[in-house]
Amino acid sequence: MDTSNTSSGDQFILLGFSDQPQLEPIISVTVLLFYVMTLLNNTAIILVSFLDSRLHTPMYFFLSNLSFLDICYTTSIVPQMLINLWGPNKLITYVGCILQFFFAFDFGATECLLLALMAYDRYAAVCQPLHYMVIMNPRVCKKMVAASWLTGLCGALSMCSFAFTLPLCGHIVDNFFCEMPAFLKIACEYTKVVDVTIYTLGVIYLLLPLLFILISYGIITQAVTKIKSGGGWKKMLNTCGSHLTVVSLFYGSAIYMYLQPKKGSTYQVDKFLTLFYTIITPSLNPLIYTLRNKDVKRALKWLFIKIQSSGSSHCGTVG
Repeated sequence: MDTSNTSSGDQFILLGFSDQPQLEPIISVTVLLFYVMTLLNNTAIILVSFLDSRLHTPMYFFLSNLSFLDICYTTSIVPQMLINLWGPNKLITYVGCILQFFFAFDFGATECLLLALMAYDRYAAVCQPLHYMVIMNPRVCKKMVAASWLTGLCGALSMCSFAFTLPLCGHIVDNFFCEMPAFLKIACEYTKVVDVTIYTLGVIYLLLPLLFILISYGIITQAVTKIKSGGGWKKMLNTCGSHLTVVSLFYGSAIYMYLQPKKGSTYQVDKFLTLFYTIITPSLNPLIYTLRNKDVKRALKWLFIKIQSSGSSHCGTVG
């Protein structure tokens, strides 16, 4: 690794999967396909949540925000990644690295908080059904989402200002984008301060929201067990199963990345886990939410028919 200090005019090298060149064509095609899926599927969720008045509920308000976050999150990573996979070099500018670091952290942290808010929404829907629309009125929902965005932004600003003031010994980032753990490994002194910072942010943005989610679902489960009919369990699975699946996929891989002991980690495992929660999971979220959701299926079918009929009428007019 180069031992010269990095200045603001330098570029960084993103190693990505260069140690496995035979996999790069497969990875690039896979990433492109999942990125297109992310854009199409999440855009469809946003459109139907906005256009179908039956979906103007807190649950779909949060879901459309999650879809928008997933689009932003993957867009902050994938284009540069594909350029590096297809191009002759694997460079990223200093400014590009800062922006990628900042936006990836911002959107990732905001998603952690938003998933916690969605768990609270499910708690209110199942445990407080008579007061649900009072507890989760549109004004409160907008404030909750705004707070999650603002908290993620504050975390990204503080972490970015900390990371890019560290003296850097080298310009090689052993990952496919400027993610925090990989970037901080090129600091001249990977001190306990850096480790404590990573773990503290991991606790704030990963463990605490996850704890909140687990408590919410613990209360939901306790409430449902008191219902003797099997319909109670079915209702809980329909309303909460999708969210729990998304939480498991996102938090499981992210916690492993940010809170694992560094001595026990391997670069290849880290890279593929990062690939999973930054690119693959955002493309799967809309599918997970629609598989068991009749409302979204109906709304998507309505949107598809409307687009198809609009196209047919336009062709008829031209003819």
